[in-house]
Amino acid sequence: MTALGRTLAVGLLGMSARVVEVEAHLASALPAFVLVGLPDASLAEAKVRVRAAVACTGLAWPPRRVTVNLSPAALPKHGPGFDLAIAVAVLGATGQLDPERARDTVHLGELGLDGRLRPVRGVLPAVAEAVAQGRTRVVVPAADVPEAELVPGAGVIGCATLAEVVALHGGEVDATPTTPVPAPRTSTASAAPGGDLAEVLGQPAARHAVEVAAAGGHHLLLTGPPGAGKTMLASRLPGLLPDLTEPEAVEVSAVHSVAGSFDPSGGLLRRPPYEDPHHTASAVAIVGGGSGWPHPGAASRAHRGVLFLDEAPEFSGRVLQTLRQPLEHGQLVISRAAGAARFPARFQLVLAANPCPCGRATGKGLDCSCTPQARRRYLARLDGPLLDRVDLQVEVPAVRHLTGERPGESTATVAARVAAARTAQALRWADDPWRTNAEVPGARLRALLRPDPGLTADLHRALDAGRLTLRGADRVLRIAWTLADLAGAAAPSREDVGRALLLRTRGARP
Repeated sequence: MTALGRTLAVGLLGMSARVVEVEAHLASALPAFVLVGLPDASLAEAKVRVRAAVACTGLAWPPRRVTVNLSPAALPKHGPGFDLAIAVAVLGATGQLDPERARDTVHLGELGLDGRLRPVRGVLPAVAEAVAQGRTRVVVPAADVPEAELVPGAGVIGCATLAEVVALHGGEVDATPTTPVPAPRTSTASAAPGGDLAEVLGQPAARHAVEVAAAGGHHLLLTGPPGAGKTMLASRLPGLLPDLTEPEAVEVSAVHSVAGSFDPSGGLLRRPPYEDPHHTASAVAIVGGGSGWPHPGAASRAHRGVLFLDEAPEFSGRVLQTLRQPLEHGQLVISRAAGAARFPARFQLVLAANPCPCGRATGKGLDCSCTPQARRRYLARLDGPLLDRVDLQVEVPAVRHLTGERPGESTATVAARVAAARTAQALRWADDPWRTNAEVPGARLRALLRPDPGLTADLHRALDAGRLTLRGADRVLRIAWTLADLAGAAAPSREDVGRALLLRTRGARP
C-alpha cells in the first residue's frame, strides 16, 4: 500500500494567492487524523467533512494514523477550499486512486458530508495563481467552472462529487451523475443606479465638479440642503467613467470573487463598481475584516470605481478615519496575529453632507432649528485630516425654480469629454505607474509646469494665509492639470490653477 500521497491546492492571503502542496502520510499506529500546516478553525474542521465524504462515496478510510501536511507550513491556511485536496491526497496514499495522476493537479472545493462538491470563494485569483506557477490542470466544483474558465490558459475540470474526482484519477468507484450544488452568493456586485446626468435640474457648478472628478479620478465632497441633487449627482458619476481595462477587470473581478459577490455568468466586470453603504455600516463592513480571516469590505469592492457615503457626517467617526489609508495609498492592510491581509482599494470617494443636522442652514433666511454648537459638532465629524484628502469640495445650493432651467448635457456627451481627458493622461503618464492625475505626486506635477512664477501666485497666497496645507496645494495642482486636459491644453494656465483653487475651497477666494 502506498504510504504517501500528494496533490496541490491554493491558499489565499487577502488577495495574494499561493500554491500549497498537500501531503498525506499513513503510519502504522493507532487510528487518528492529524492536520498540520497552520490551519485555522474552519480548515481544522475539514477532518470531519473529509472523513464523512469518503465514507459516503463508498471508499474505505484507512485504519491507520493519517497525517496531512499543508506546505509551506509557515503560511496561514483558512477556509474550506482545501477539503477536496486533502481527500485526494489521503485516497492517493491508500492507493484508491492513482497518486501520480493527482500529484500535479490543483484541487479546489469544499466537501459536503454526502461527498458533493460545494463552490468556494476566490476561485478566480486562486486559478490565476496556479496558472502563473505553471499548474494549468485545475479541478473545481461544477458551479465554479464558469469563473475558473475566465483565466486564460487554465485547463479546468468541473466535478459535482468526490466520486467523480476519484474516477478522474483512475479510482474504481461508482460515479453516478449528481446535480451540482449551485453557487451561493452572499451579495451581488453593486451597479450604479440608472439615470442620465441630463435629469439633474440646474446645478451647473456641481455638474462641472462631477465632470472634473470623473476626468481626473478625484475625490469629491458635495455640501448642500436636502433635495438639492447631491445623491443624483453622485449616482451619475460612474456613468461618466470609462470601461475598465483588461488588467483592471481581472483585478476588480478577483476582489468580488473573494468577497463572494461575483457572478461569472456575465464574464469579467467591465464597468467601474459602485458602493453606497448605509450610514449605520460598521468599520468592518466598510474596510473589511470580520471574525476569522479578513474579507473585503465596501471600500475594496469599490476598487477602480466609486464609494459613495451619503449623509457622511452621520457615519461613525471611527469608520471615517479608517478611510485615510486607502485614500492615501490605494490599498487596505488588515492585520491579524497570523499575518496581514492586503486588499486593493483605489476608489473615488464621494461624500454628501447637509449644511447642518436639520439641513436648512443655507444662509438664505430659511428656518433652521439648529444651534451654532450643533452645526459645528455636525460638520466637525468630517475632520480636517479626512477633508484634506478630498480634492473637490463643492457647495450644492437649493433649486429655486422648476421651470426655466435649460436642460444640462447628457451623460454620453460629458463621458466623451472625460474619455478624451483620460486619454491625454494615459499618454502623459505612459512611462509612469499612474493612471490619472489624482494619483500623481505633487512634485512630479510641479516639475512639468512652465517656469512662470505668476502661474501659482494664487496658490502661494492661499498657503501663506493658511487656507491650504501642502497636501491641499498638491491636490489643487492635480485639479488644474485635469482642467487643462478637459480643455485640450498641454499644461494648466494661471486661470486653471485659480479655478482649481475655487473647486478645492468651496468657492472661497484666495
